[in-house]
Amino acid sequence: MGRIPIAREGFPFILIGLILVVIVWFTGILWLEAIFVPLAIFVIAFFRDPERSIPTDKNSIVSPADGKVIKVEKIRDDRFLKAEALKISIFMNVFNVHVNRAPASGKVLNIIYNPGKFFNASLDKASMLNEQNALILEGPGGRKFAFNQIAGLIARRIVCHAKVGMRLQKGQRFGLIRFGSRVDVFLPTDCKIAVKVGDKVSAGSTILGYWNVR
Repeated sequence: MGRIPIAREGFPFILIGLILVVIVWFTGILWLEAIFVPLAIFVIAFFRDPERSIPTDKNSIVSPADGKVIKVEKIRDDRFLKAEALKISIFMNVFNVHVNRAPASGKVLNIIYNPGKFFNASLDKASMLNEQNALILEGPGGRKFAFNQIAGLIARRIVCHAKVGMRLQKGQRFGLIRFGSRVDVFLPTDCKIAVKVGDKVSAGSTILGYWNVR
């Protein structure tokens, strides 16, 4: 039997939605049905978790999230890599798949969680002030990279299943963010970037860039 293409974190929300639909159906109040039926459909769609085709090129780095690239820049990253880094920011709206996947294979060196506020995730200040959860990994050749889950205006829960010491494979599911959010990726400056601002990307399948072959 194949897996159900729904993230397990969504089951409680989906169950509540379906129960409400049944209750409203029994009441026979049409205007309530017009509200709760679309709401239940939206919740099911939000937690969808389709399979993805993971690129086999060992040097490729994939997107950790579905959404739109809103920033590609070189920065000084003093929070995670403690070095110059290439930063790629991906904004997820409420209609995107919200299951997050590892952009590259590696060992989890550290996980840094920071509670915070809930500004619109597309704003620059969201990357500093919003609730967020960063994973720092040691990738190919001992090179470090990081990706940071950032809650958005509506999102109120970051889910991360990874643990320190765990080895993640490229494209492996590691968590999600509920209801609209953002993921920032931090790569070594010698990586070759393959996306630009405005590009639409898919978690696990769209190539963000490539490791520099040493």
